Amino acid sequence: MVELKGLHGVGIATEGWPKGVYDGLGIILSIFLVVMVTAISDYRQSLQFRDLDREKKKISIQVIRDGRTKEVFIYDLVIGDVVQLSTGDIVPTDGIYISGYSLVIDESSLTGESEPVNIDDKKPFLLSGTKVQDGSGKMLVTAVGMKTEWGKLMETLNEGGEDETPLQVKLNGVATIIGKIGLAFAVLTFLVLTVRFLVEKALHNEFTHWSSYDAFALLDYFAIAVTIIVVAVPEGLPLAVTLSLAFAMKKLMQDMALVRHLSACETMGSANCICTDKTGTLTTNHMVVDKIWICGKAKAINNRNGEGILGLEISDSALSFLLQVIFQNTGCEISRDEDGQIKILGTPTEKALFEFGLLLGGDFASQRKEVQILKVQPFSSDRKKMSVLVALPKGGLRASCKGASEIVLKMCDKVVDDSGKPVHLSEEQTRNVSDVINGFASEALRTLCLAFKDLDDTCEESRIPDFGYTLVAIVGIKDPVRPGVKDAVRTCLEAGITVRMVTGDNINTAKAIAKECGILTEGGLAIEAQDFRNKTPEEMRDIIPKIQVMARSLPLDKHTLVTNLRNMFGEVVAVTGDGTNDAPALHEADIGLAMGKSGTEVARENADVIIMDDNFTTIVNVAKWGRAVYKNIQKFVQFQLTVNVVALVINFVSACISGSTPLTAVQLLWVNMIMDTLGALALATEPPVDELMKRTPVGKGDSFITRAMWRNIFGQSIYQLVVLAVLNFDGKRLLGLNGSDATKVVNTLIFNSFVFCQVFNEINSRDIEKINIFRGMFDSWIFMVVIVATVTFQVIIVEFLGAFASTVPLSWQLWVLSVVIGAVSMPVAVVLKCIPVHRTTAKHHDGYDALPTGQELA
Repeated sequence: MVELKGLHGVGIATEGWPKGVYDGLGIILSIFLVVMVTAISDYRQSLQFRDLDREKKKISIQVIRDGRTKEVFIYDLVIGDVVQLSTGDIVPTDGIYISGYSLVIDESSLTGESEPVNIDDKKPFLLSGTKVQDGSGKMLVTAVGMKTEWGKLMETLNEGGEDETPLQVKLNGVATIIGKIGLAFAVLTFLVLTVRFLVEKALHNEFTHWSSYDAFALLDYFAIAVTIIVVAVPEGLPLAVTLSLAFAMKKLMQDMALVRHLSACETMGSANCICTDKTGTLTTNHMVVDKIWICGKAKAINNRNGEGILGLEISDSALSFLLQVIFQNTGCEISRDEDGQIKILGTPTEKALFEFGLLLGGDFASQRKEVQILKVQPFSSDRKKMSVLVALPKGGLRASCKGASEIVLKMCDKVVDDSGKPVHLSEEQTRNVSDVINGFASEALRTLCLAFKDLDDTCEESRIPDFGYTLVAIVGIKDPVRPGVKDAVRTCLEAGITVRMVTGDNINTAKAIAKECGILTEGGLAIEAQDFRNKTPEEMRDIIPKIQVMARSLPLDKHTLVTNLRNMFGEVVAVTGDGTNDAPALHEADIGLAMGKSGTEVARENADVIIMDDNFTTIVNVAKWGRAVYKNIQKFVQFQLTVNVVALVINFVSACISGSTPLTAVQLLWVNMIMDTLGALALATEPPVDELMKRTPVGKGDSFITRAMWRNIFGQSIYQLVVLAVLNFDGKRLLGLNGSDATKVVNTLIFNSFVFCQVFNEINSRDIEKINIFRGMFDSWIFMVVIVATVTFQVIIVEFLGAFASTVPLSWQLWVLSVVIGAVSMPVAVVLKCIPVHRTTAKHHDGYDALPTGQELA
């Protein structure tokens, strides 16, 4: 019988010292253990989240310190550093503007003013937390950390905690429903016991005679009801989600993916579409100039030793034009590290051109000294070009432009000929140049057009022209596909995830790379963004499912594609982005994936996950871990609901029939700890397996508790209830037990058998469908530690803590019987998994297939 007498001080009065305090102390000890294990677990997770939070705020900043340009983390900035800012950066500290070009700052996050601010010598103050909307510049750091205006604002605010994830909300609802069912059972049990007690008193004509024993009996009934509530409430569900998500976040951090929002982990597991960039994500982002067209001739760059690198004769004048366009119109800078080695800082495309200029024998320092830079128009995904206006030493101005070949070519009306002189660019020559561009692009080369325009001093310096340029060269830049990308794309397709490439590159380059990666397949559509943009909603509905490649896209095109995929087709969309203008698409998508290396700070701020190595394979890994989180929670829910059903029914039925329960409060608190804390730790931290990526994603409307899970829950519950009921009501006769302690021996055997049923059921729950539940079990050290610890503590409780747990030591034969009863649940699980279940939806699986094939079962 469940007794709380010791806890209330009643036990001493009725049973004397020290026996009267055992139950109470046992309950206090059990509660202490549960609270300590939960508190330690929560504390460890909070430390982990704090480390992850610090990691996601760790931003690499380019600074000039001690006369050298270097990269430091934002935490290491000090007053006096010179910080270099470019479009998309977030100003890391307070500072004063030193120099720059067309620097425009968005101060809305600090001041609330939506109008951008132009920063120059007359208005030089820059504030921490504001965003660089356009241009570039250098600033002197004047305040860092909490001394900045942003820091002072943050001191007045308390940062809110992480919101609950959709899965946590859903499971909280499940826990509430189960808790209400448990409460109803508890009230019903208390009423049945009380009515039965009153009827017995009436039958014995004792209704008017009450004693302290009667009061204790009613108190015992109340204790039984409270114990049923304790067992019924599955408080471990939210803990399991937190554990699983925290474990996944930690592992993903080691695999170069920084999860900024908890919900992204589980949502990524349901993704059925990934819209990815090309450069740096599918490719290595280690670029080199592979081909060049100049003076009407195309040549592959094979010799990289400097001399005769072009392998063809061109005039000194043409070479001079080429070097001027390369070095005057660049965002690269040369720095020397502490060892004196030359280091080039800039974007991969800029560095490829810059290094090519150095190989041609160009002198960057002298080129920059000869001219005065008047205006710079940095590259952006909208303009798709970079332009610069300089004052020449002998008078006059020159505008240089480089960028997307089709765009810059349309701006040209002249071309540098063999002699190095600008001549008229005819329509036939334009067609020939377009053929060269397409030829380079079909070889998966990124093409850039280099051009210039000479102006007189009377031209307006505030505006760089968009026409009348002289074409100097077309360069083809090679960016090899990353190793493993083709396999990762194949894995996505097998997992029911459609991969779409959305790139700003030429359509021929995009198609060549997409075919190499396995993205563009037979029947798939490659489209230019301009054509996509002009489609009607009805036409979009027809073509969007077929689109596999979108070339020459603007950020708005990516946003439109994502919006339509989500709203028209109900897809769960993951999107990669690196630019400031990608922020709307990242925000609109179900999962925003920002690039850690090439991405701007604005893009990272709007993303759910930061891909630290910019690698597509890492994105696939995030999807695999997302599916693992979902599956692990399902496994834990199946395990816990089985324990809940059995404990609830056996105690309710026994209490109603015999007026007592076979499991005491201390024993049930121990079982509660097994199924809540230890069960969550074991099942919620299982690593992902490759089979997860061979199933279609779980649909948005799919039930979390699948039919396969219900089958396993009820099947295992029926087996356990039948065995425990037989032991409870006929155990003494079957085991030939007699004597004063026979009841305690049977109750101890029931408790022991019940625990071993849960231990083996925990192993059964490792896979909901497949029979081989031992695969990978010994690789999961957390799972093994939990199983061994559970069995060890069970032995200690039964054999040595009987006074507290209301148990007696068992003979080795009864220990074997307990283990056998638990172990039989494994063949029961095999039989259950051979019973077919039907899918709940037509479009998606319900998390698992129906009846697995013989090969899958193996």
